[in-house]
Amino acid sequence: MTVEGNALIEYVTRQRWYGAKSRTVIHSEVLDTVVIRQTEPELTLALVELTYDTGAHDLYQLVFSGRGDGVAIDGLAEDAGLARERVSAMRSGLTLQGAQGTADFRPAEDFTALGRELGEARLISSEQSNSSVVFDERLILKIFRRLEPGINPELELLRFLGERGFRNVPALGGWYEYSGGPLTATLGLLQEYVADGVDGWELALEEIADAPERFLDRLGRLGEVTGQMHTALGSDLNDAAFSPEEPSVESLGLLTATVDEEIARVFLSLPDDDERIAPIAGRGEEVREQLRLLTHAGTTGHVIRTHGDYHLGQTLVTGDDWVILDFEGEPARTLAERRRKRSPLRDVAGMLRSFAYAATAAELLRDADVPSDWEERARWRFLETYLATVDPSLLPAGDAAIERLLAVFELEKAVYELRYELDNRPDWVVIPVAGIERLMATASEAL
Repeated sequence: MTVEGNALIEYVTRQRWYGAKSRTVIHSEVLDTVVIRQTEPELTLALVELTYDTGAHDLYQLVFSGRGDGVAIDGLAEDAGLARERVSAMRSGLTLQGAQGTADFRPAEDFTALGRELGEARLISSEQSNSSVVFDERLILKIFRRLEPGINPELELLRFLGERGFRNVPALGGWYEYSGGPLTATLGLLQEYVADGVDGWELALEEIADAPERFLDRLGRLGEVTGQMHTALGSDLNDAAFSPEEPSVESLGLLTATVDEEIARVFLSLPDDDERIAPIAGRGEEVREQLRLLTHAGTTGHVIRTHGDYHLGQTLVTGDDWVILDFEGEPARTLAERRRKRSPLRDVAGMLRSFAYAATAAELLRDADVPSDWEERARWRFLETYLATVDPSLLPAGDAAIERLLAVFELEKAVYELRYELDNRPDWVVIPVAGIERLMATASEAL
């Protein structure tokens, strides 16, 4: 089953999950294929390499489906049921040989839902970096498109948390992976679909507008769940991939240098005479000095595996509880960076910044009359229960040290937000500006 190179380039570069839209593709090549169904329509997994005019290249996962009258590339948009074959292969624990490497399909232990027959299949059209198919509103298959060598963090963390009894994540149903040939990589995973879950971000906007106290109560539970997640992730001293570590002087220095460089770059590019950024205009050196003082004061606790991209949009609310989703980490980072151990406070900082966005978005998008102290109370409610729940050995010793390190991570996040909003949503620039201004004042008090 063959597909012409230009057709591959045209198809991949048109997809939402294609991650190099600013690059020019000059060549495509199918590096390996694995047949997963031989009867018509024949289905073949394909590893396709795209080469750019810079010499760089990316590897993508596709599926070719063929009948006697031709070959179709992927086809999930037209027939999501084409993904059933991968779930069936997991159920059977198949190992399939390709021209160069091997595709292994593995079921998770004790996942009874995998044994049921699959009925209705629908593609989630809003996916940005992967393709996901929901079966019967009870299972979801996530297909990783751009492949990198190594185990995908989502598979790794879901399996680890499930084995340790952490139930506030979707249960893992199975996965499939490729080894040999051009690389060893996770191709996709199957997990429980939380059909009754309400998106945490959307619920925040709704309840901040209509019932702000109710959402504050929910954040108390979210703090507990987050603390339990971090405690579980730091609980195995014998697994080198997960055991807590003392951060090296070099790692802290790298963090400081990375944030410092970003501050310098962003503040140099700030527009002149823009009243939205007036509170921080011309204060780049002051921000950098605060960063240096914060990172040279006190202890840093331990580094562990973390969620890596933690905010309200990565959560679901089910009744009075929370489910945490999407453990892949920040999509712009390499897989090696996404698997790196970090302070759990980096996750906490991401969630705290999400509260700032939710309060402003409720005003802008829902015309809500948000209490002026709502964000501060949200932060307090979440942090109170988080700090009471998380294993304290994972954090710096003492409240002051925790506040300092948390301020570093919030500053890192807010500066990133500032650059993003200047480029994409100018009306939202006020959110990171307010965050940076507050963090500068807080840092001064903490020091």
